Amino acid sequence: MQEIKQHHAAPLLFRFLVLLTAAALLALSLAPGARAAESAGEEPRTVIPLGRAVGIKLFAQGVLVVGLSDITTEEGVASPARACGLQEGDVITHINDTQVDSIEEVQTILQDLDGQEMELTVVRDDESREVTARAAQCSADGEYKLGAWIRDSMAGIGTLTFVDPATGLFGTLGHGINDVDTSVLMKLQSGAITPASVASVAKGMDGRPGELRGTFTAGADLGTLFANTQQGVFGYLDDPGAFAGDPVPVAKQEEVHTGQATILSNVSGTQVEEYTVEILKVFDDSADTRDLMLRVTDPKLLEKTGGIVQGMSGSPILQDGKLVGAVTHVLVDHADRGYGILAENMLDAAT
Repeated sequence: MQEIKQHHAAPLLFRFLVLLTAAALLALSLAPGARAAESAGEEPRTVIPLGRAVGIKLFAQGVLVVGLSDITTEEGVASPARACGLQEGDVITHINDTQVDSIEEVQTILQDLDGQEMELTVVRDDESREVTARAAQCSADGEYKLGAWIRDSMAGIGTLTFVDPATGLFGTLGHGINDVDTSVLMKLQSGAITPASVASVAKGMDGRPGELRGTFTAGADLGTLFANTQQGVFGYLDDPGAFAGDPVPVAKQEEVHTGQATILSNVSGTQVEEYTVEILKVFDDSADTRDLMLRVTDPKLLEKTGGIVQGMSGSPILQDGKLVGAVTHVLVDHADRGYGILAENMLDAAT
């Protein structure tokens, strides 16, 4: 779930209800698919809208630099990461010719090199570059370190938007998973969704977003991720029939209109319920995932959550018997309001 402080100009603070991050001090993100053209007379695509809370585990491609630090050595203070030009948001993909995807791999290589000069392959702003560095030996524990905080994985709770019953293709969140410290879109190496249960709700208020609090089951994967994009996180269910429901057509943008609609959301346990909302505006040419503005009108949901809260990202939006979109953002100043992405844009990004 993302927060927007003000309607027009505030930055999007990416919050998909992160529960766990893997980060260590080593003193030491798939582009959306192109929109597919639909041939005249083609049958509308149908999917099953879900609204079910799931755990989402994502392992990064490379290791993400989330901070820099100094190292105390026998010769004084050193900062190899700063010295070689590393920056927050950089993704280290290789050390010399060895690919690295975990904190443990980086630690092992640094010790094996024993302070020798090394070449780091770094991705910054989608461009790859080489930098030369030399790890420093920490006087406290004798280990060679780079002077960089790095992260290799993230996990949290989100909401499943849809599944294609024919293929098992699913979409969730309606936005990408960004690193909580750098806001960089995490490059996906691997990932999965797992069963989850919502234990409690921190009710949202104007100026203070709420959130869903829950747990998910490790080692009980429901499906495998293949893409983390700005339009959502996508994968395939291990069992395409794992989620029952009636398929509905995916609405085209021109079919979506202001007025009454509903959302499917899981705000207690594993129970999915349908709640009334109002679509306040349909944006003609959105540059991000804010295609729709909506307001929660359902008294039951307002009483329980205050409106839209973090963790509801991906809740499907239904109108006129069609899937029109998914909830993506909460407006901090108006807890009952938020934004959504068009469902057809999610499907385009997944194909």
